[in-house]
Amino acid sequence: MLNAPIEEDSQNSAEPRQFRALFISDIHLGTKACQAEAFLDFLRCHEAPRIYLVGDIVDFWRIRRGVYWPQPHNDVLQKLLRKVRKGTDLVYIPGNHDEALREYCGSNFGGISIERQTIHTAADGKRYLIMHGDEFDVVVRYAKWLAFLGDWSYTMALWLNTHLNVVRRWFGMPYWSLSAYLKHKVKRAVNYIGEFELALSQEARKNGAQGVICGHIHHAAMRQLGDVTYINTGDWVESCTAVAETKEGVFEIIRWNPHQGASTPKSPAEELEAAA
Repeated sequence: MLNAPIEEDSQNSAEPRQFRALFISDIHLGTKACQAEAFLDFLRCHEAPRIYLVGDIVDFWRIRRGVYWPQPHNDVLQKLLRKVRKGTDLVYIPGNHDEALREYCGSNFGGISIERQTIHTAADGKRYLIMHGDEFDVVVRYAKWLAFLGDWSYTMALWLNTHLNVVRRWFGMPYWSLSAYLKHKVKRAVNYIGEFELALSQEARKNGAQGVICGHIHHAAMRQLGDVTYINTGDWVESCTAVAETKEGVFEIIRWNPHQGASTPKSPAEELEAAA
């Protein structure tokens, strides 16, 4: 069963919401675009006995070009490890940006299972194939240099996002993503997303699953494609989204507002300096 996307923020989540499972991808720790503080806030307000990390949690591509690792990024890892120590089952499915971890697939490290892909059985008995999704990205598979070029272009769009939203916040305007807007407006990008969703749905059928949950394209979605339910978790660099399964087996996209409950606002000059 599917629910419409739910908008949440820290102000209306005094007590943690309890779920059957959480699905999170594309945090991209190690990059300036990563919204680690918002993700920490999300983890504080949501609990589940099982958490799936669906790839691109740490961005080794960016780290190779220069280490960027502020304290909130370290806090994210520590928070996840604390959840494991308290009994949370954590399943890590590496993506293309953290593909170095794929050589450890099939291993278990202190309660953290690393898998290439896995099956999640929902409360209603339906089977969902869990995978990052880059395996069905033709650019990533066959022209990696183009993938790096695309990654650079996306980084530039995110840089513009950050500086644009510094000004928007100062004038009391809500967060707005330039990169997400471009993805929705460029016909080629829209066609690519459609083909990606279709390919993932076909892979679910091949694996005897009734649904697929993935990440990779930074585009949260939940829709029925024939007899397969397609769910994408989105990301934590521009949209701040995750997927949750309730105890009744209902799936939700949670859109977490990263700018609610902020402390004393900074001046535009201070915010731009922090974003640089």
